Amino acid sequence: MPSTETVRRQRAIGGAAGVAVLAFALFYHFFPELMHVQPHAQTPGAPLRAAATNMGFDQRPQGNAQMASEVDAGPPLMLAPAAVIAARRKEKTPEAPLPDQKTPDSPELTALLDRADKALAADRLVGGKESAATLYMEALKEKADSKRATSGLADVRARLVAEIEQDIALGDADAAKDALATLKPLPSSADDVPALQQKLALLERVRPLLGKAAALLQQGHADQPQGSSALDVYREVLSLDAENAVAELGITQVQRAVLDRALAAVAQNDFAAADTALAEAAAIQPDSQALQDTRGRIEGMRRQSGAAMLTQARSALDAGNLELARNLATKAQQVSPDLGGIDDFNERMTNAQLYASYKPGQVFADRFVDSTGQAPPMVVVPTGAFQMGSPDGERGHDANESPQHAVQISKGFALGQSAITIAQFRDFVRATGYVPQSQSLGGGSIYDESSGGLRDDDSATWQDDYSGRTGQDRLPVVNVSWNDANAYANWLSTRTGKKYRLVSEAEFEYALRAGTTTRFWWGDGTPASRVENLTGSGDRSPSGRRWSNAFAGYRDGFWGPAPVMSFSANPFGLYDMGGNVSEWVGDCWHDNYIRAPRTSEAWVNPGCGRRVVRGGSWGSAPDMVRSAYRQGADATLRSARVGFRVAREL
Repeated sequence: MPSTETVRRQRAIGGAAGVAVLAFALFYHFFPELMHVQPHAQTPGAPLRAAATNMGFDQRPQGNAQMASEVDAGPPLMLAPAAVIAARRKEKTPEAPLPDQKTPDSPELTALLDRADKALAADRLVGGKESAATLYMEALKEKADSKRATSGLADVRARLVAEIEQDIALGDADAAKDALATLKPLPSSADDVPALQQKLALLERVRPLLGKAAALLQQGHADQPQGSSALDVYREVLSLDAENAVAELGITQVQRAVLDRALAAVAQNDFAAADTALAEAAAIQPDSQALQDTRGRIEGMRRQSGAAMLTQARSALDAGNLELARNLATKAQQVSPDLGGIDDFNERMTNAQLYASYKPGQVFADRFVDSTGQAPPMVVVPTGAFQMGSPDGERGHDANESPQHAVQISKGFALGQSAITIAQFRDFVRATGYVPQSQSLGGGSIYDESSGGLRDDDSATWQDDYSGRTGQDRLPVVNVSWNDANAYANWLSTRTGKKYRLVSEAEFEYALRAGTTTRFWWGDGTPASRVENLTGSGDRSPSGRRWSNAFAGYRDGFWGPAPVMSFSANPFGLYDMGGNVSEWVGDCWHDNYIRAPRTSEAWVNPGCGRRVVRGGSWGSAPDMVRSAYRQGADATLRSARVGFRVAREL
C-alpha cells in the first residue's frame, strides 16, 4: 500500500489539476453552440475516458457576421485525458519509496499483475473481476510488498481522481458522482473525497445560473434589459465564485455582443450610435483587447468614410464645382474631425484659380524658357485614391505586392503621354553633353534571335533598338539606366522652369490602373483588341520564333518595341503604360509594402542603389504585365526592355 506521503502528494496534485481544467472546460458545457464539437458526442470505438476533449472556440459572433467575425477571443484549448494528467503527475512529483520486495514474484503473481497492467492500459479501472483495481488488490493479498501492485493501484486512484475532476470541469455532475462512488472503496482514497465533494457542491450551486446566462446571451439579451440580462447573471455568479472562469468568459461574450452593435452602427454610417456602444462596452471590460481592436477598427472606418467624402470633394474641385466641394469637405470633417488632408484640401480651395487652366485628361507641353523647343506632351492625371498592390488570391500574385493598401493621390500631377523616345533623349544628350551610362560604363543588353533571349552586348547604347541596330526616332529609348532617366528629368526642369521628375511607384500604378481594379487595366485576361504591345501567341520573331508564355490568341504585330502611341490609350489618356517597355520610377526598391507611404510620394532611402521598374514590356510574360507587378533592379542597369517617362508637378 502507498505511504501517507504518497497519498498526500497525489491528493494535492489532483486538486491542482482539477482547478486547472475547471476554468475552461465548464465553458464547453454551457456554450456548446460556440464550439466545434458536440458536448455529448463521442467518436465510435474510442475509449470513454481516454479520448481528449476538443475545446476549440468557434469565434464567429452572431448578428453582423461580416464585420464582427474578426473579433477573436484566443486560440483553441485542449482538455487532456485523465491518463495523461495522471502520467504528468508522476513526472513532476518524486515517487515516495515503495516497500522493499523481499522475495521475487511467482509466475502466477506475475501473470496476475500482467492482467492488471493490461486492464489499466485499456482504461478498465474499476468494476468487475477483470478491472485493474480488483486485480491489483488481489495481487496485494498474495504479496503485500509487491511494488508493481502498489504502484498500479496508486495509478488507478490517480486516474479516477483526474476523471472526476474532468467530469466536474465539463459540468457532468452525474458522471462525477458515479466515478466518486467507485473511488471511495479504494485504499488511501479517503483524503481525496472531501475536496471532490466540495467541487461538486460548487458546480451544483452555479450551474443553473450559468445555464440561465447562456440562454439569455443566445436570446440576444446580452446587457439589456438591466437587471435581467446575461451580464447581470454572470456578475451574480462572480459574486458567489469570484474566480469562476466561465462567468468571466461569459462577460467577454457579452462585451463582444455590444461591440457587434457598434460595428453594425458603423455599417449604417451611424457613428454616434457606434460611440454609444463603445462606451457601454468599455463599462463592461475597460482594458480588454477586443475593445481596443474594435475601437481601432471603428476609428479606421471613420477615417475611411471621411476620406471617401474628401475624395469626392476633391473630384468636385477638379470639376470646378467649388460649392459642392466645400460641402463635401465639411461633412468629411464632421465624420472624422482629425481626418488627414483637410488642411491640404482647404489650401487647394484657396488656390483653385491656379489650376483653372487645367482639367483632368488635358494634354499640354511646356515650352523651353531659354531656347526653342518644348518638353514632351504631358497628360493631367486626376486626383483620387486606389488600392495599391494585389490581393493574395490574384493569379500571379507575388509577396512583394503585399500588403495591399490604400493610397491617396491628393496632389495633382501630369504624366508623360508616352515613354521618352530616342529622339527626345538625343536632344538632351546633344544639349548637355551628358554621357549616358551605356557609353560611360560600356554596353547594355540586346535581343539575340539565335537564342530567343536577351544577352549583354558591350557595344549596345541608348541609340540602338532592342536588337542592337540603329533605332528609329519614335521608338522608346532603351538601355538607359535609372541615373540616365533622372538626369533627363532634371534637365527638363532647368529648361522649362517647372518641376519635372521620375514618376513615383504609387503614381505609376494609379495612372496605369486608371480607375480599374482588375489584373490588367483592360480586364482580367487576354484583351479583346490591340491595346498594348504584349507577348501574344500570334506574334512571330524575324526567324519565326514564338513566345513560350504569352496571351493566348493575341497578336499585335510587333516582336520588339513599337513606336510610341501605336496602340490604345488607357482611361486616363496615357499610352503604353502596360506594355512596349517597362519603365524606371523614382522609388528605391523595398521587398514589400510594409510601412509603405499611403501618399503619392516616392518611397526613397538616401543612397539606395536599387530602384523600382514598373509596367510590362514587349517581352514580359502575362503575369508580369499585371497592374500590380513590380521588380527591383540596380540603378545602373541597361536593358533592351526598360525605358522611362517623366512626371510634372502642377
